Amino acid sequence: MLSAFTAGTMLLTSLGGPAAGWHSAPPPDHMTIGVVAANGSGCPKGTAVVSVSPDNKAFTVAYSQFVAQVGPEAKATDFRKQCQLALDVKVPEGYTYAVAGADYRGYARLEKGAYATGTAYYYFQGESHTTSSRRQFDGFMDQDWQISDKVAIQSMSWLPCGEKRYLNINTELRVQAPKAPKGTTSFITMDSSDGNLETVYRVSWAKCPG
Repeated sequence: MLSAFTAGTMLLTSLGGPAAGWHSAPPPDHMTIGVVAANGSGCPKGTAVVSVSPDNKAFTVAYSQFVAQVGPEAKATDFRKQCQLALDVKVPEGYTYAVAGADYRGYARLEKGAYATGTAYYYFQGESHTTSSRRQFDGFMDQDWQISDKVAIQSMSWLPCGEKRYLNINTELRVQAPKAPKGTTSFITMDSSDGNLETVYRVSWAKCPG
């Protein structure tokens, strides 16, 4: 379960974000998120869906066609799938937010001699600071997988109060099978085989001055 964030009065730094160590309880009004752009072979139009948790502490991204694979029925380009999302996150007046961490989940079926990698990073539009995660999975493997990251308080990137910037989320899956038996298929997904696993982004909140 997601943990609650400590309530407190927020102090603002010169960069427009709260001072390290100060957090607020989630606002009473809900944040809303719209997908401004979705580009890449891993998220064709209409296949990436974003939803906000009822407690305002997280949002999820669900993919329905994010699968990288190699094998006799795979195209030459199918070994790599990627998705670039631009999200318009509207927060309640008087608040700002930061992404405090994320859980990337999926499923992999890799033959012995095959391997896959999952890479993800996110950042606010116009900022160079990014948070990234990467993990490699080696065959034989036939199970769910997960990549989790937690952002240290002092490293959180906060949306400057009063500014509108898209949250960019870039994810990539790759699979290679240099030593796998010929004629076999290996694949990795950014979702489970039954569609129940989603990428979860945990949110930390702060009050703006005034």
